[in-house]
Amino acid sequence: MSTTTDIVSELCDHPLLLADAKPGDGRVVSTNPATGAALGAVRLQSAAEYEETVQRAMLVQRSWRMFPAPKRGELVRRMGNAYREHEEELGRLVTMEMGKILPEGIGEVVECIDIADFAVGLSRQLYGLTMPSERPLHRMYEQWHPFGTIGIITAFNFPVAVWAWNAMLSAVCGNAQIWKPSLATPLTAIAMNNIAQRVMREQDIFVPEEGDPVDLFGLVVGTDDEIGETMIADRRLPLISATGSSRMGRHVGTQVAKRLGRSLLELGGNNAIIVTESADVDLVVRGTLFGAVGTAGQRCTSTRRLICHESLVDQVSEGLAKSYQQVPIGDPLEPSTLVGPLIDQRSVDAMRAAIEAACEQGCTVLCGGVEGIDRFDSHEGNFVTPTIIRVPRGTTPDITREETFAPILYIFEYSDFADAIAMQNDVDQGLSSAVFTDSVRMAERFLSAAGSDCGIANVNIGTSGAEIGGAFGGEKDTGGGRESGSDSWKAYMRRQTCTINWGDDLPLAQGIEFG
Repeated sequence: MSTTTDIVSELCDHPLLLADAKPGDGRVVSTNPATGAALGAVRLQSAAEYEETVQRAMLVQRSWRMFPAPKRGELVRRMGNAYREHEEELGRLVTMEMGKILPEGIGEVVECIDIADFAVGLSRQLYGLTMPSERPLHRMYEQWHPFGTIGIITAFNFPVAVWAWNAMLSAVCGNAQIWKPSLATPLTAIAMNNIAQRVMREQDIFVPEEGDPVDLFGLVVGTDDEIGETMIADRRLPLISATGSSRMGRHVGTQVAKRLGRSLLELGGNNAIIVTESADVDLVVRGTLFGAVGTAGQRCTSTRRLICHESLVDQVSEGLAKSYQQVPIGDPLEPSTLVGPLIDQRSVDAMRAAIEAACEQGCTVLCGGVEGIDRFDSHEGNFVTPTIIRVPRGTTPDITREETFAPILYIFEYSDFADAIAMQNDVDQGLSSAVFTDSVRMAERFLSAAGSDCGIANVNIGTSGAEIGGAFGGEKDTGGGRESGSDSWKAYMRRQTCTINWGDDLPLAQGIEFG
């Protein structure tokens, strides 16, 4: 089995990787959140290096945009296979750097491979429409062209999958991409980009007139102030895809809009599960458990709220509390572990503050709580105990409207299904939602236009664990973006409507006669 040093040296060999992992100016140290040990140090890049990266990407993209889409798909297929060869090592690197348990780390790499496969098929399906013209001897159709060079800003919690969702689809659409990863997970970004660039370096089917094929996948590791602000203000990047908090998304969206660019925003979620009186309680407990404590509550789709019918709320609460007490917390590389650490101490402090606020606002801790955080004070890692908090009936404490990126679950009680839907929708975010019910009528009401206002709505499964075949994203403060499957490829291309006159006359539309 490869050691940490082996994986870093094999996958992260890059000029940005520094010889020693000591803190200092102009560098970021990647730290294992489970142990506090330094994994490596990466040199921060400057605005001048960003400029060089963008220029190189734009140069080679001029040829890439004219390269046949199915051949672009062939190169993405090779990338998927290259990631497949390093599935285990990449998964371990995700676990060591981000802290999610190893099955989730490997699963994230599998998601990257799957979206590459999806993109290969998509490369032969970039379809437009043909429309009948009202003018005789005219033909109308629409077609899709690449944007050019796009910017991708990713968060720490999915350092592989979110970049892949964007980059694999964007590449087959004919774009170059500049990636700014989270400074919490720079080694994973370097490893992923190294493999993509190696595939482009070793291939011989795309020979551009100018530029180097590796520059289609650019990486810039830098601060938000120097690189992030430069990127979102750059008029040469017609699309910025950004994943992060709602606060960050408001800033990115505003700055990009000022230059009339486009934003694809994947932001926060305050996701709820509604439990009806006919729900299968065992399914509810299992689905809620993974949704609420998986990835230590650090998914944008994590279950934050459980809205439970009054007839089942005590039974469900007791079942969840019992299950929570049996969840193994610890080293995410250990096979028995189900919950790893939070990403950093600031996240631990935020969880503590949220629990204290909930108690001050009248809530009751059923398990976990501040004491569950204190029990790990002597540990090097950022471990916490998943926490369940019961909310007094008829109240909506302010803290429950916020997204705390940690394993906190608030349990609400209701009697009328319409009230439950209203409670679910009564938050600023609108990403993922679910209902557990054996009633077809309630399921259909939940999925109707008068039901869930989220971008994702599930029946008898939890809020977490989306598949790549469906477009991923949400509404309201979640940003409105859509990534991954379905027709989300259209976000990476510009639409062009074309009219061809193949007659000898020049009729005008709407029957207008001129002269």
